[in-house]
Amino acid sequence: MKLLHVDSSINGAASVSRQLSSMAVEQWIQNHPDTEVEYLDLAVNTPPHFTADSLGIRRPNDNPSEAEQRENALAEAMVSQFLAADVIVVGAPLYNFSIPSQLKAWIDRLAQAGRTFRYTANGPEGLAKGKTVIAILSRGGIYSTSEAGQAMEHQETYLKTIFGFFGITDIRVVRAEGTDLGGDSRATALQTASEAISAATQSQSAATEAA
Repeated sequence: MKLLHVDSSINGAASVSRQLSSMAVEQWIQNHPDTEVEYLDLAVNTPPHFTADSLGIRRPNDNPSEAEQRENALAEAMVSQFLAADVIVVGAPLYNFSIPSQLKAWIDRLAQAGRTFRYTANGPEGLAKGKTVIAILSRGGIYSTSEAGQAMEHQETYLKTIFGFFGITDIRVVRAEGTDLGGDSRATALQTASEAISAATQSQSAATEAA
């Protein structure tokens, strides 16, 4: 089994999402010792944001420019790494009500027609089926318990939407909310997230269960 561990926080050792994503990977390995782990730190190795050259892989071109060739090679490396994984653990803090731009830049490289999805006569179809995503979400405030908070939150909703669009149905969410609302709130958030991680890492991945 292959696990891809992805971090995106810019806060280094002070990051809650990094702390919790590492915990999730460690517990997954304890429960599934045959797991091979590959690590991707998007805050350190940030993909360039989309440009016109980035679209070359989406437009057949017999004579791509050097810039398009570089962009195509980067996109191919990232989507191949993603598709090779059975389990993806994603650490995602909430920045300005959404995910870090570094994480969005990575996802933009994964969204390739013919690789992670395709369009059919019946609408789009995800091609990355059978994977498990464990989304480790950190939030300074609390958003999940009120309609107003849910309307402002575009972190969990986006990740569920895009990975679902890729055909992934086994998406396990771990939330650490209220980490900036004082010591007691932070302790409660970490304890709640730790318990959620224990539950999320117990069962096999969707790919293993389907095998």
